[in-house]
Amino acid sequence: MEKAEKSPSLCPPGCGGSIEDKPGFFGMIAEDLGCAVERDPAATSKFNVFLTYSGLHALWAHHFEHWLWKVGARGLARYLAQITRFFTGVEIHPGAAIGRRVFIDHGMGVVIGETSIVGDDVTLYHGVTLGGTSLEKVKRHPTLESCVVVGAGAKILGDIVVGAHSRIGANAVVIKDVPPQSVVVGVPGQIILRKQQVTGTQTDLDHTILPDAIVSNLKDLMARLEKVEERLDLHTPHTSDVYLDDEDYWEYDHVEDYSI
Repeated sequence: MEKAEKSPSLCPPGCGGSIEDKPGFFGMIAEDLGCAVERDPAATSKFNVFLTYSGLHALWAHHFEHWLWKVGARGLARYLAQITRFFTGVEIHPGAAIGRRVFIDHGMGVVIGETSIVGDDVTLYHGVTLGGTSLEKVKRHPTLESCVVVGAGAKILGDIVVGAHSRIGANAVVIKDVPPQSVVVGVPGQIILRKQQVTGTQTDLDHTILPDAIVSNLKDLMARLEKVEERLDLHTPHTSDVYLDDEDYWEYDHVEDYSI
């Protein structure tokens, strides 16, 4: 678990921050309050955020619990982490290494495993899991590089790396490494490399721009098949009850209703 104990700089060029200019505990709280106001339109003031944002409360408690873990008071660290979980709904193992300006929005149901590493300027929404996939005491949880956004309900599993400036769609299940500047959607996660490069620490919160790789390729395959049938002068009847219309909605041919 050596990899999780030292929290390396996972901040790529253009992402800001370094280990040398790391502030003290209260400086980190000030940074967290500022990033919450920047990333959440519902935040009315830093004072309001300080009092009511359980995701930040969980992170602040974790910094102390992580320090206890590193100095050897592991039983106490685990006990305090359980108390934090009870009051905030966020479960962060005290062994996890978490960087600066991390924002957990809403927070309820977030689980971050023991050997997870979370870089600077990462945003996590409710229901996110950074989970392990091994029974051995090794690095078994994910590493999120800086400026990653993870949508609500997403599961990132195993000792994998999510590259900087990547965006994980809501409810995606990520089980393999994600290159920097990518979007991941679906179950299992389909990795789509971005053409437009993102730099700096600006968080990408446009959750509606999530391409559907499977439907896009399916439509392309159907269009090519139609052209082949046209050239061969074949007129095969449409046999499927469910099909894609021009607006990418699935239509059902049968008149009678169906159960959900």
